[in-house]
Amino acid sequence: MRVWLRGGLAAGLIMVSTAAWAQGVDRIRAVVIQGTQRIESESVRSYMTLTEGDPFDADRIDRSLKALFETGLFADVAIRQDRDQLVVRVVENPIINRIAFEGNHKLKEEQLSSEVQLKPRTVYTRTKVQTDVKRILDLYRRSGRFAATVEPKLIQLEQNRVDLVYEINEGQPTYVRRIAFVGNRHQADDRLREVLQTKEERWYRFLSSDDTYDPDRVTYDRELLRRFYLKRGYADFRVASAIAELTPDREGFFITYTLEEGERYKFGKSALTSSLRDLKVEELRPLLVSQEGDWYNADQVEDIVQKLTDAIGTKGYAFVDVKPQINRNRDTKIIDVTYDIQEGPRVFVERIDISGNVRTLDKVVRREFQLVEGDAFNTAKMRRSRDRLKNLNFFEKVEVTNVPSDTAPDRTVVKVEVQEKSTGELSFGVGWSSQVGPLLEASIRERNLLGRGQDVTLSGTLAASRSQLNFSFTEPYFLDHEIAAGFDLFAVVRQNETNSSYDSRTIGGDVRMGYQISDPLRQDWKYTLKQDRVTNVDSTSRYILEQLGSRVTSSIATGMTYDKRDSRIDPGEGYYIRPSVEWAGLGGDANYIRTMLSGGQYYTLADQVVLSLTTNNGYIVGLGQRVRITDRFFVGGDTLRGFASGGVGPRDRETGDAIGGVWMATGSAQVRFPLGLPQEFGVTGEAFSDFGTVGPTDVFNASGVEQSSALRLAVGVGVGWKSPMGPLTLDFGIPLMKQDYDKTEVIKFNFGTRF
Repeated sequence: MRVWLRGGLAAGLIMVSTAAWAQGVDRIRAVVIQGTQRIESESVRSYMTLTEGDPFDADRIDRSLKALFETGLFADVAIRQDRDQLVVRVVENPIINRIAFEGNHKLKEEQLSSEVQLKPRTVYTRTKVQTDVKRILDLYRRSGRFAATVEPKLIQLEQNRVDLVYEINEGQPTYVRRIAFVGNRHQADDRLREVLQTKEERWYRFLSSDDTYDPDRVTYDRELLRRFYLKRGYADFRVASAIAELTPDREGFFITYTLEEGERYKFGKSALTSSLRDLKVEELRPLLVSQEGDWYNADQVEDIVQKLTDAIGTKGYAFVDVKPQINRNRDTKIIDVTYDIQEGPRVFVERIDISGNVRTLDKVVRREFQLVEGDAFNTAKMRRSRDRLKNLNFFEKVEVTNVPSDTAPDRTVVKVEVQEKSTGELSFGVGWSSQVGPLLEASIRERNLLGRGQDVTLSGTLAASRSQLNFSFTEPYFLDHEIAAGFDLFAVVRQNETNSSYDSRTIGGDVRMGYQISDPLRQDWKYTLKQDRVTNVDSTSRYILEQLGSRVTSSIATGMTYDKRDSRIDPGEGYYIRPSVEWAGLGGDANYIRTMLSGGQYYTLADQVVLSLTTNNGYIVGLGQRVRITDRFFVGGDTLRGFASGGVGPRDRETGDAIGGVWMATGSAQVRFPLGLPQEFGVTGEAFSDFGTVGPTDVFNASGVEQSSALRLAVGVGVGWKSPMGPLTLDFGIPLMKQDYDKTEVIKFNFGTRF
C-alpha cells in the first residue's frame, strides 16, 4: 500500500497498491522525518497521531497531516509510505528577522507595530500576515482612510530567515460629506449635528479628524443621540438606523440617521421601596430631587440611583441593588418612578486585571480604584473608579467592566482596559495682554513622569510688565498614601511703573501637600520662603520710597475647598467655597496674617447657557509692623473688568501711585452663551457685571492718600476663543460706579497667555 498526503490539497490523495497489500506490509516499522532545520524530529513526531508499530491507517495519517499544519510551523507537509516506513517531509516556515513599514506618514510606526500580531523572531505564516494586513487596514479606516492599501513583501535571508515589509499606500482621507436626519420633528438638524462627535467636512476642521468617517464613531454617535433625547424627556426615543453610503467617487460618505422621537414626557410621582431590614427609606427621600411636572430626564434618574447606592452603602449595606421602575402613562405623558431598593447578589472582587498600560505602572491605575481584591463588589464604586481614571488624563480610552469568575459563582473579575496617550507637552506662545503687555511663553511638562503619575513642569514667560520662571514637581501619592505633595521654585520680575512707579523682584520656593478629607472636601498646606526686593523707584511718594530694599518672607498657609461642581474645568452646575489663611513670621522679616475667602455658584439656564456667580475676598493685618506694598491688595484688570490693573484702591494724592489696601472684596455675575457658530470653533460669548472694592491702606494719618471703600461696578460683554495658539479673550467693560481717582480700562484683551 502506498499513501500520499500533501499539504495544499483540499483532500489527501490516497493510492493503494494491490501488490504492496499482497506483501502483507500493514504496520509501520519506522517514522522518518525529513526537511527539518531548527525543529527537532521528536517535536514533529509529538504532533502526529501514529508512531512505530501502528498500522497504516489513512484516517490517522490524514489527522496527523492536519495537526502538523495547525502548528503554524510548516509551510508544506507531505506524508508517504515507503515499504514499511512512513516518510514525513516538511518545509519549515521561515523566522521573521525584522518587520518594517514603508509609506506610512499619517500613522506612526509605533501604532502599526502594536497592532500587528507578527513580531521579530516569531514564525512567519501566510494566515497571520493576512490577518495583520486586515488589522492595518482597519486602523486606517478608523482614521478615515478607506482608500488605503497594504501589500506585504518578503525579503529572503540566509538560514531560512525573512524580512517582512508592509508597503502602504495611505490614500486620501474619506470625509463625511453630509449628515442627514429623518424623523426629527422636535429637534432641528443643526442642533442634532452639534450632539454628534462625527462632523461634516469643512475647511476649518483641518486640525481635527472628526470629519473623517469612522464606523466606531458612528456607533458612539447613536448613543449620544439617545442620551440627548432621553435627557429631554423623550423616553420612547430610538435610532431606527444609521446608514453610511460611500459616494460614487469613493472619496466621501453620506450618513443618514432615521429617528423615532416619540412623545415627550414629564416627571410624575417619585417613590421609594425597600426590602432591606432596618433601612429607613424616609431618610433617603431628600435624594429624590426630580420635581413633579419637570421634563423627564434619564440622566437625573441615573444620578439619583448612584446617590441612593452611595448613601445606603454608608449605612453599612454592602450589597445593594437600586432599580428604577419606570411607569409610563402614554395618555397623560407622565412617568412615575419608583426606586426599588433590594439586597444585591453577594459578590466579591476576586482580582483586578489591567491591560493596555504599556508605560504607566499598574499601581498608578490601581490606586485610583475604590475597590480592591476581596471587597464586596459595588457598581457605583466601579463607576467612580472609572471616572477617577479618566480624570487622570493619561489615557485616550478607559473601559472598566466586570465578568464572572471561573473559580467561584460569588466572585467577579474587574477588567480595566486603557489606551495610553501622550502626556508630554512642549509649548511655545506669543501674545499680548492688556495687563502685562506683549509676551513670549515657553513651557515643557510631563504629567506622567516615568509612568509613575508624577507631574513636572518647567515654564517661563517674558513680558513687558511681568516676567517669570517656574519649576514645579508634584507626587500625587506621597509615600503611597492619597496625599499630593510637591514643591515649586519661582522667580518673578514685575515692572509697576505704570501704576505705582516701582519695580519688584521675587525669588523663592514652596513646599506643599494636600489631601481629600471626603469626596467634596479637600485640605491643602503650603510653606513658602521668598525674598521680595523693591527697586527702580521713580516716584516722590513717601509711601513708595519707604518700600525700597529687600525683605524675606517665611510663611505657612492652609486652605480648605468644598467643591460640588459638576466639572472643575468647565462647570455648569454646582458650587464651591474655598477659605484659607496664611501666617508669615516663621523667621524672616515679614510678620502678618492674611485670610482669603472665595466661592462660586453655577446654574445651567438653557443648553450651553451658564450663569456663574463668583466672589473673592481677602484681609491682611500686620503683626507689629506695616504691611509691605508687595503684600497688599490691588484690584482691577482680570479681577474687576472695566478698570485697569491695580486701578481700584488707595492712591497717593500727589503722584497718583497706587499703594494698595489691606482688604478687598470682588464679585462677578456672568452669563456664558453660544454665539451660533459650530461648537468646535470654541467661540463663546459672555455678558457680565463685575463689582468690588479695596479697603484703606494701613498707613496711619495718611492725609495725602485718596481712598474710599465705596463700591465700584462695571458691566460689559465679551468673547472667548479657544484658539490653536492659546486662549483669547476680548472684554468690553463700562464702569458705572467709580471714584474720580480710579483708572479705567474699557477694552481688555488677552491672547496666548495662561496667567
